[in-house]
Amino acid sequence: MELASQQPPRQQPVSGNRAFRVAHWVADTVNRLRLKAARRRNFVPQTIAYQGYGSTEWVRVLGRVLLTTRQVPGSRADHAAQNGTQNIRGWRAFTSVPIQYTDVEIEIGGVTTLVRADRGGIVDTVVPVALSPGWHTAVLRAEDTEPAKAAIFVISPETRLGIVSDIDDTVMVTAVPRPFLALWNTFVLNERARMATPGMAVLMDRLMTKYPEAPVVYLSTGPWNAAPTLARFLSRNMYPSGALLLTDWGLTQDRWFRSGQEHKRRNLELLAEEFPNMRWLLFGDNGQHDEEIYSTFAQRHGDGVAAIGIRQLSASEAVLAGGHSESGDHADSAVPWIYSPDGAGLAKGLQDLALL
Repeated sequence: MELASQQPPRQQPVSGNRAFRVAHWVADTVNRLRLKAARRRNFVPQTIAYQGYGSTEWVRVLGRVLLTTRQVPGSRADHAAQNGTQNIRGWRAFTSVPIQYTDVEIEIGGVTTLVRADRGGIVDTVVPVALSPGWHTAVLRAEDTEPAKAAIFVISPETRLGIVSDIDDTVMVTAVPRPFLALWNTFVLNERARMATPGMAVLMDRLMTKYPEAPVVYLSTGPWNAAPTLARFLSRNMYPSGALLLTDWGLTQDRWFRSGQEHKRRNLELLAEEFPNMRWLLFGDNGQHDEEIYSTFAQRHGDGVAAIGIRQLSASEAVLAGGHSESGDHADSAVPWIYSPDGAGLAKGLQDLALL
């Protein structure tokens, strides 16, 4: 087994004015107090591994290290977890406490790499490793936790089409732009009450039938706390398996609030850099900033975008969301745009473009 020589990154210094540095100190102090309280309540450390992706020369590995509640063997919650029948309120996903800046060992393809989780307990790192196209398994190990396995999809150099999709109000009706309903959906609503967008799962299934080697990436501004719930939702509603690229709420090293728009822009640019010969199908909705983000990306990487599909919100959804985003005039765009309220209409547009 080869041990990679890269050293785990250390905590980055906080930039900004005194108030910002004080806010960081307060946030870190609160998290330390939460950790102490969680340990007193017999919370257990857990490494969570998320699906990743990569090329035949490297892989992007995603995971998180948390303190979580200990499930009593034989209890209703334990039975649900063992049988995949979770039917829980959203707030329970936010009871765990991130373990900051802890060392995590990643093993894949005979290569072991040591990295360090960030201030949110998140691992998001690239591991250089030679692998064949297809599915592989990465094993993540943090101190005092059970090893966690992550499925990694290695993309063939010959693959020329990939799929990027937003989640909220694109594949799942969640009303994220509506402040009150967003809190209700995130913290209160039973996870099985969330609705799939009509026709989107069928559209995705047809795309995977035509392009079986295409990678699927779900790019959302949702928090990493919701990742297990989102993964179960996608599986339950027959969406294709794909990497979740989410974000973490709270302070960053140089910002008061994390920017969801910047998160999407950064990851789209990263995909374009990682796979320069790939063309992407981009799916989003007209209730947030997807049109603006995708339009900018298409202007910068026109040859890398096969088409952009926008799910149109209904009149009632638009009222609650504060209106539609400005779609603009795409008549001069080299990239085709498709608008429809459901997956069936988007599928028809892709058929007209001979992409489906």
